[in-house]
Amino acid sequence: MKSIAFWILFLGAVIITSSFRKPVRINLINADKNSFSVYIIKSEYELKVYDSAGEWMASYPVVFGSKDLGDKMMQGDRKTPEGVFHLIGKRKHEKWNRFLSIDYPNQASFEKFRQRKAEGIVPQSALIGGEIGIHGTWPHEDYAIDQYRNWTEGCISTKNQYIQELFNLLPVGTRVEIRP
Repeated sequence: MKSIAFWILFLGAVIITSSFRKPVRINLINADKNSFSVYIIKSEYELKVYDSAGEWMASYPVVFGSKDLGDKMMQGDRKTPEGVFHLIGKRKHEKWNRFLSIDYPNQASFEKFRQRKAEGIVPQSALIGGEIGIHGTWPHEDYAIDQYRNWTEGCISTKNQYIQELFNLLPVGTRVEIRP
């Protein structure tokens, strides 16, 4: 009886701490900006990758900036923006392993920001912010992802192994939708 309980607990732990991924069988040589789409669901702390046919490929655990998972309002609030963006650059990063830049702020972001200023939600002196991306963690600090510790300035962070996979998979131009 103890053996069955052990295996049930072991299997449960593996399921809870694992990312669920299908084997990726894509010809990356021919991959273009329309080959994949990324959905980041803040309330689920999850990044999902879909192929061009809309088939789910992989899910990765992620964390953000503030514990407040609301939409980014202005520079310095440590919130992650919501909306539809695109990858605009990829580079190795000296602190966070790899960095996938997104085009925040884009036109829709500026429109929300101006509207919030007009409504008095955001101070007139506020700036919109920028330099948002998807990146890894400090070396040897992947545990922040396992513990769902929001630590960034508004970016999306995942384990270094996972950001390397995403870096190798996703071409510049890939659509990235960040949802509440």
